[in-house]
Amino acid sequence: MKKKIIVLALCLLLISGCGSKIPKLSNGDEAVVTMKDGQDISVNDLYESMKSDYALQSLLDLVDSKILEGIYSDRIDEADSSAESTINTLEQYYGDDLESYIQQQGFSSMDDVKSYLRLSYLRNLAVEDYSKKQIKDKDIKKYYEDEIKPDIVVSHILITPNVTDDMTDEEKEKAQKEAEDKINSILAELKKVDSKDVATKFAELAKQYSMDDTSKDKGGSLGTINTDTLSEEYDELVSAAYKLKDGEYSKSLIKTEIGYHIVLRTETKEKASLDEVKDTILTDLASEYASTHSVVQVEALQELRKEYKMEIIDDEIQSKYATYIQNELTYYQNQDKEAAEGTTDETDEE
Repeated sequence: MKKKIIVLALCLLLISGCGSKIPKLSNGDEAVVTMKDGQDISVNDLYESMKSDYALQSLLDLVDSKILEGIYSDRIDEADSSAESTINTLEQYYGDDLESYIQQQGFSSMDDVKSYLRLSYLRNLAVEDYSKKQIKDKDIKKYYEDEIKPDIVVSHILITPNVTDDMTDEEKEKAQKEAEDKINSILAELKKVDSKDVATKFAELAKQYSMDDTSKDKGGSLGTINTDTLSEEYDELVSAAYKLKDGEYSKSLIKTEIGYHIVLRTETKEKASLDEVKDTILTDLASEYASTHSVVQVEALQELRKEYKMEIIDDEIQSKYATYIQNELTYYQNQDKEAAEGTTDETDEE
């Protein structure tokens, strides 16, 4: 069996030393430790004891670090900053118990944690780039046509139910009904005016009744928005706004987590060109692809190792690597299959 590869950096240091002479054992092996009565430990003894599943992972960490630090040399600082940020979060959460926690996770020091987080960040970059390669131009074009919308200018009037935690269910229901009645009465006022006067009347009503303090003095204006401009609690409002034409307002109330709204769409901007948003679309599609194809976590790194012509000389470790890759692929493929079947079942139930 060939035994030329050194699994860990420690072995390499022990073998090479600092130019000092390496003692030889009677069988010709280089010694790592010598003791009386010939109970010596050779490089091969150490090597054999370290050839385990842990050694394989350490080997892959070394290989991936070499490859990824070269590919993403301009993003090393970014990876380090991300690692530091995560460590700071851990320090705040665990406090004096952090050292005990990291040891429970198999790390011997914070430096080990930082190295792990740094490499994980670089691996994620590789997965992202690999996922981008899976996206076709036709996918980008379809996403642009179906999902990318022009900016629109909108205003709203908000009535929030006066509900508190200490209310009974009956009291809460009454407060909800009062808010609903109020927004409907405002809507009735709007319906009385001519279409050419809607914007003016809407602004007057917003200043008088809206409970959104950030927009009411501006006639309810939310400014220029797109589908991802406002927080998630406004999703229903944004969806309703995109169904309107310029100058139109919602003819029925819109309910969100915040309360009841009337929305007015006043202007539609020119839609961004495909070239302007192509990179953003590619990133979004790649993220979506990776979330539904978790197997890319294996495929991306496997592809890079092949590209860099990684060859494990030791037959036993090579066999372990082949088994490891097959097991990882099978695991993630099953995960993806189960997730897809779960999604299908949910769709069927609906």
